[in-house]
Amino acid sequence: MTVSASFGAGGAEIAPAVAERLRLPFHDRVIPAQVAGRLGVPVEEAEANDETITRGLWRLVSSLGTMPDPVGGVLPTSALPDERAYRVQTERVLTEIVEGPGGVVLGRAAAMVLRDRPDVLHVRLDGPRDRRLAAAVAHSGRPEDEVRRDQEAADRARVAYVRHFYRCDPAESRHYHLVVDSTALPHDAVVDLVVTAAHARGIGG
Repeated sequence: MTVSASFGAGGAEIAPAVAERLRLPFHDRVIPAQVAGRLGVPVEEAEANDETITRGLWRLVSSLGTMPDPVGGVLPTSALPDERAYRVQTERVLTEIVEGPGGVVLGRAAAMVLRDRPDVLHVRLDGPRDRRLAAAVAHSGRPEDEVRRDQEAADRARVAYVRHFYRCDPAESRHYHLVVDSTALPHDAVVDLVVTAAHARGIGG
């Protein structure tokens, strides 16, 4: 199962809860760690190129010509994998998850990567921008202006990533089996909906 969630839609809470209910592994932060291991770069660098992080960081590092070496010193960026290498390795990890242990994957444009798989349920969590902002502020306790800047940057980065590599808009409902306004319902109700949809497709215990 894949879960795509816009900023403030509660993906970080709902997706693992769904995985727990379905008795499936939850895959989120472990994915950039696996990508980093395969490419031989620090986990931080893989996370910086992850779908959920503004992609401009790669350009900044490249413009500096070097990046920190995990064992000390610096590495020339000419020796580092480019954006496409990160995408290819992320796609391989996602495919191996589906063909292996399965589970619930949050983000990583997984709905686009695995769109031709008949055994995967694709879910989108979204909601009006103002309600997503209010939810994020309530959850984090941070100033609204600060959270709004993060929301705008995250929304732009996610759309840019999917459009750049997959030539589509991640918010379009046609990419998903189930689209839920998770700002209009309690998270427990959203989890129930997603679990019901998963069971209907023969997913989970």
